[in-house]
Amino acid sequence: MSNNDSKSGILYLFDRPAEPVYVPKGDKRVAFDIPPDYLPDQYRPAAVDIFNRFGETTDSKISVKQISLPDLSIPMQLGRRDPFSLFIPAHRKVAARLIDIFMGMRTYEDFLSVAVYCRDRMNPNMFIYALSVAILHRPDTKNLPIPPLHEVFPDKYIDGGIFSRAREEANISSAGQRVSHEIIKETFFESFPSKSHGIILLPISMRSIESLTGEKISGSIFITGTGIWYIHSRPTSGSLTRIDVGSSSTTCISRSKPGAPVASHKPDRTYNCERLCNRLGRVTRLINWREPIPEGYFPKLDSLTASRTWPARPSGAVLHDINRQADQLDFDIQDLERWRDRIYEAIHTGSITNIKGERVPLTEKSGIDVLGNIMESSILTPNLNLYGDLHNLGHVLISYVHDPDNRYLETFSVMGEPATAMRDPIFYRFHAFCDDIFQEHKNTLPEYTVQQLDFPGVEITDIRVTTANQPPNNLYTFWNKSDIDLSRGLDFTPRGPVLVRFTHLNHSDFTYKVVANNRNNSPKRGTVRIFMSPRVDERGLPFTFRQQKNLMMEMDKFTVMLRPGQNTIERSSTESSLTIPFERTFRNVDENRPISGDSLEQFNFCGCGWPQHLLIPKGSKAGFPMDLFIMISDYTGDAVEQEESSGCKDAASFCGLRDRKYPDARPMGYPFDRRPRAGVDNLTQFLTGNMAVTTITINFTDSVVPRTRSGSMSNTLNFA
Repeated sequence: MSNNDSKSGILYLFDRPAEPVYVPKGDKRVAFDIPPDYLPDQYRPAAVDIFNRFGETTDSKISVKQISLPDLSIPMQLGRRDPFSLFIPAHRKVAARLIDIFMGMRTYEDFLSVAVYCRDRMNPNMFIYALSVAILHRPDTKNLPIPPLHEVFPDKYIDGGIFSRAREEANISSAGQRVSHEIIKETFFESFPSKSHGIILLPISMRSIESLTGEKISGSIFITGTGIWYIHSRPTSGSLTRIDVGSSSTTCISRSKPGAPVASHKPDRTYNCERLCNRLGRVTRLINWREPIPEGYFPKLDSLTASRTWPARPSGAVLHDINRQADQLDFDIQDLERWRDRIYEAIHTGSITNIKGERVPLTEKSGIDVLGNIMESSILTPNLNLYGDLHNLGHVLISYVHDPDNRYLETFSVMGEPATAMRDPIFYRFHAFCDDIFQEHKNTLPEYTVQQLDFPGVEITDIRVTTANQPPNNLYTFWNKSDIDLSRGLDFTPRGPVLVRFTHLNHSDFTYKVVANNRNNSPKRGTVRIFMSPRVDERGLPFTFRQQKNLMMEMDKFTVMLRPGQNTIERSSTESSLTIPFERTFRNVDENRPISGDSLEQFNFCGCGWPQHLLIPKGSKAGFPMDLFIMISDYTGDAVEQEESSGCKDAASFCGLRDRKYPDARPMGYPFDRRPRAGVDNLTQFLTGNMAVTTITINFTDSVVPRTRSGSMSNTLNFA
């Protein structure tokens, strides 16, 4: 049997990245038929024995032709067992060179050949990242689905103690005989037998985030899905990706939209809302980098690649200048302070200085895009020497607080890795500082006038949300149990699914209902913009508009055609333009995958988006009050002239449209992205005729609803 007819064979390189390519991959036991010269040096003398031994258990092979290999010296500079981080400039350089090489291969066969050669020699984390970027952007592979990172590197998301138990289950029980296996004995969990899957259960608390002040937010609410989103968005989304490519063979990924840095507000604002739901104060910005950090964090994670634990940060840790020659890192806290001050100077003078010494204005339309390129440096940065790399090296500074000069030979903490950074509470403090820089620029822009906000002749007369069989304007959250498969990331273990069951927040589906009156004599097209925010602060006092606008979470955005007269618009929460269903966040790309055509393209691109199960915050048992804001803006000011996209549109507000411009001409966060006009002190005073606000309540029900790995996309809870 041969797999050469399908280009999907390259996806087997994602399977168990520490296992050699000649070891059978996947349930179909597919191995790569490689030339003897492609074996690592230590195995070449035993090539015949190795090929014979593993050939006996192989059902099919993918032929790999021998080619004249390019110069791989730069990607080989990073050790195979070393940690890899996109925040570290030297690591971005080696990854960019490998991406260049992959993109420069003229044919798919050459691409496959050099990828197979590199896989068993290079750092697995760097290799998987570079391979993902190349597959997504090469014309001959862009329709291939990238496996989810939690299946390739589950150690980035799951307690290290799970894996020895998982290997025990995989070695003792065959795939057809495995039953539910409860790892952590807690009376909260019950056993869910399965005919074919061993299931390992995680506690509902996961690992709580605690500090000296007694703060506690359950990690199972926020970590699992969002961490996957944060790293998934980097190879796919122009708004977050910064690839330092050196040759013309690699296309520079442009930002998806002016104002794209605002996209990061969703996790920060949701996290702030979660804190308020748990009677905690809002995140305080990390603005003084010389004071002790009160938040300690112990990740309880093990790196399977490096065979070591992720470093912890005790409470009261103090940041120090970084001098780690092994990582090519040498910068001071003063460097970050100078970069910060220069960025603020550019904001308040309204222009930046480029590499030629020319002043470039920070315009109303593109200024925030320039700031984004400065904050997270890349080849798009207008002046790296002047403005530095504040965001990335800020992560690095915090991640090496335990060993800033490498005297203990320790690696970076979770803050140094995009896939794990959101686990650490200091992430949100640092990003609150970063977001404040963008807000500072937004505050220099002219306020929106009533004429810019209003939609002449269109008035919203009523808004509400409904949940089945419940009073209006009430939303309901609860716990779910869901399963993910670890088998793709468990190297050197018997084949067959090994499922982990974890507990996470979810909510009952709900529907928005908007009644709008079009007093014009002709139909009008508009854009419905839905936001939600807390009503009161941690002291129970109402927010001012300037405070509340920075907590507004975008929930949905879609276009409507308003006929003359009264119009009733209904929209399900499952249709949100920000989210993808749980099944796509944790999907298995090998199941239910279309063979070809537009449905295949849609399947592949639809892996990007904010997790649907985290669309709304947890709320509280007593009911947490929120303001629901809905606006219908004039589509003539929203429209982007381009061909209609036939691909995935599920998370267009977050991920854009494939091969299209971002489908909204307004800035991200509109109409809350600028300071209010004179006389506006609260949300009610901000309203124009095409806007409406109402109070809703989010009710948390401390009940657990089990789910299967490929269950219904509908969220349900049986109410008493």
